[in-house]
Amino acid sequence: MRLVPRELDKLLLHQVGFLAQKRLARGVKLNKTEATALIASQLLELMRDGCYSVAQLMDIGKQMLGRRHVLPDVFQTLHEVQIEGTFPDGTYLVTVHDPICTDNGDLEIALYGTFFPIPDQDKFPLVKDVGSHFHFIESNAALHFNRALAYGMRLDIPAGSAVRFEPGDFKTVTLVEIGGHKVITGGNGLATGPLDLIRLPEIINTLTIKGFKNDANAPLLPAPSSNFLDREYYADHFGPTTGDLIRLGDTELWARVEKDYTIYGDECKFGGDIGIKHGIIVGIGKAGNPDVMDGVTPGMVVGCGTEALAGEGKIFTAGAIDSHVHFICPQLCYEALASGITTLIGGGTGPNTGTNATTCTPGSHHIEMMMKATDDIPLNFGFTGKGNCSNKEELVEHIRAGCIGLKLHEDWGTTPAAINACLEVCDDLDVQVSEGAGGGHAPDIITVCGEPNVLPSSTNPTRPFTANTLDEHVDMLMVCHHLSKTIPEDVAFAESRIRAETIAAEDVLHDLGAISMISSDSQAMGRIGEVVLRTWKTASKMKQQRGKLPEDIDSEGDNYRIRRYIAKYTINVALSHGIGHLVGSIEVGKVADLVCFKPEYFGSKPELILKAGVIVWGQMGDANGSIPTTEPTISRPMYGANPSSLSTSCMIFVSRLSVDQGIIDKYKLRKRIEPVKGCRTVSKKDMHLNDAMPKITVDPETYRVQADGQDCELSK
Repeated sequence: MRLVPRELDKLLLHQVGFLAQKRLARGVKLNKTEATALIASQLLELMRDGCYSVAQLMDIGKQMLGRRHVLPDVFQTLHEVQIEGTFPDGTYLVTVHDPICTDNGDLEIALYGTFFPIPDQDKFPLVKDVGSHFHFIESNAALHFNRALAYGMRLDIPAGSAVRFEPGDFKTVTLVEIGGHKVITGGNGLATGPLDLIRLPEIINTLTIKGFKNDANAPLLPAPSSNFLDREYYADHFGPTTGDLIRLGDTELWARVEKDYTIYGDECKFGGDIGIKHGIIVGIGKAGNPDVMDGVTPGMVVGCGTEALAGEGKIFTAGAIDSHVHFICPQLCYEALASGITTLIGGGTGPNTGTNATTCTPGSHHIEMMMKATDDIPLNFGFTGKGNCSNKEELVEHIRAGCIGLKLHEDWGTTPAAINACLEVCDDLDVQVSEGAGGGHAPDIITVCGEPNVLPSSTNPTRPFTANTLDEHVDMLMVCHHLSKTIPEDVAFAESRIRAETIAAEDVLHDLGAISMISSDSQAMGRIGEVVLRTWKTASKMKQQRGKLPEDIDSEGDNYRIRRYIAKYTINVALSHGIGHLVGSIEVGKVADLVCFKPEYFGSKPELILKAGVIVWGQMGDANGSIPTTEPTISRPMYGANPSSLSTSCMIFVSRLSVDQGIIDKYKLRKRIEPVKGCRTVSKKDMHLNDAMPKITVDPETYRVQADGQDCELSK
């Protein structure tokens, strides 16, 4: 067969497209991924027939699916499908603009070649929802106008756009003064320097000598009324601005833009809000050229050494941190990265029985091995050791080897002596203690969410509580904790951890800010690729169940709730584990671990993941394509994910003891080594927007949970 990578990508595209056709044939409305795949794969089939030109296929691509055949968000967000394939005379690009542009489409074309029956249209009811900053004085020499009047002026048009002047055309244009320090640079280099009217005759003379046409007698026309853009037009060009509302994915949450750093009319079209140097965030504000633009933030001057990442219309968050990782297989690391997680904290040694049960990397040998084994993976790592031991020296061995915390777990026998020894060692060496006893079995552990020196966290398989949550969990728990269905005591133990009332109460306690963090419990009852996704599902469910939070009542949008929930997998996790000075938020001075989302994919499928400002993962089309957006678009590793680049972009978090004693240096790791700090001084009051400490009670017979006397009810 001699298949090459681009052909394998096309086979994957065909599989998704064929799946979409099967769903369409049985009357299921398609989502955006399915609609894109169906159109792209059908275009490839039509190319293979050899009967159509590029132009014909561009038109056919708009005819396949109608608005009635896709989910409501699809025809609003699917603006373009691009695919390259082989025609009889070579490989060419086909671009279909606004592919969902009719109500009914043509299912004969959409299902062509499948031999599927054409479904009745009644199965698909219709949805009833209805070169801006160029110094104009130096513009094209053939333009005939009064250049003196254009000195220090630019076109009054949206930043980043342009006006075309065709030969022989007459145009009336509006000019405005350049902003900033009013310094002219670039262009044709004929009016360079600070704006100075004394120099104007000299500049005009130079332009005339150089052959630039000039009409010195052309009058200045009356100024038109101020130029305003409507919000929709502005958002399309530069992204949302102050006061705009953005829906987060398919949730019921709306984010309101509180501040826009740009100056209207002086927007920096490429990038603009986050300045990064040497992997560190150095500025948050407005980038640009202060010589001609107003409001440029100090330290965010755009020069020839600046790379631009256009973020208009996108949402950037800090990279997620998962602090409950069972390192069962290396593949989970890439699943995490693709979801927007940039830091993994946990323990394990691979698919061992102990790792399936608890997040412990036992002993110095295994700790060194895991640090070396993850040194080529483009993520930050921190490892936790086994804390179930009353012999302090054995516990110190883990910290000396580099662990940033110890894990106590009932599976290893969490006796009072073990708890006391573990706490004393961690207090002495400033590393964190993690205690694993989830589920709320008696005496009910959920009550600790009201204590000042407990930093509570949920794992994601029960977030949010839904109709199917309980049914999957007994089998899940039996596998992960090495229990047997043939032993009644094991079954009783499993069932004691799984109660609808206490699981549902976690949702409410999260919404109150009483549970501060969310993590995965990867492959050990949790899903590592859904930490971010399930956080936002929980937030959305809570809005539907409990309404707006009191803090959001008097404003449009859900900003307070959004900030509360994003803190659960970013800054609060960082603070809890002594790395909050480096990661966990978008702040000046912190490492630029960033995740970029399109609003319609927020929380589920990032566009780009950056580690220390370097793109390590992103959505990318056909590598043989003439442009990067040809289908299939797949989440793939980028240059920054290559091992030789990780020394500048990734960190290994370790104990201060391991650094001071030179143990870590002996491992010869390529990643940047950063010791944790402040692990034992952090408390519940330090948990951003999640510091509530209600009095929690659980009825021993009905299991009803109350917080400060209020029922944490099951959703109806």
